[in-house]
Amino acid sequence: MILKCELDARNKITAIRALAVRVLRHSFGVINWRTEEIRNIDRKTTKMLTVYKMRHPKADIDRLYVKREEGGRVLVQIEATYKAEIINIAEHLNTNCKEDQFVNIAKSNESTRPNMNSIIKTKENITGE
Repeated sequence: MILKCELDARNKITAIRALAVRVLRHSFGVINWRTEEIRNIDRKTTKMLTVYKMRHPKADIDRLYVKREEGGRVLVQIEATYKAEIINIAEHLNTNCKEDQFVNIAKSNESTRPNMNSIIKTKENITGE
């Protein structure tokens, strides 16, 4: 929908960052995303940019994620956003667990979850990479 509108390239990228990435960011930690699903979102994004002529098919993909001053497009990499958000949630659970009763409840729930669904254990896997 964003790519179909008549905005210039800079404003389309800003709209993607402001709308689409924000929706995904809210789902991290709630939905159990697999790494492959996150990578597929990045691939589909670059494919859509190519289809709507926002990116040349043979252009360097890394250039999308570089700052505009350095010749890039400043698009946010979804996989990096996912990892940062999981780490932030896990650190919040670990640091504020004594002060807030709701954080204590969330942390006790996290400790009973299986390895695949636990945010704290996912954080340990991410930091181990």
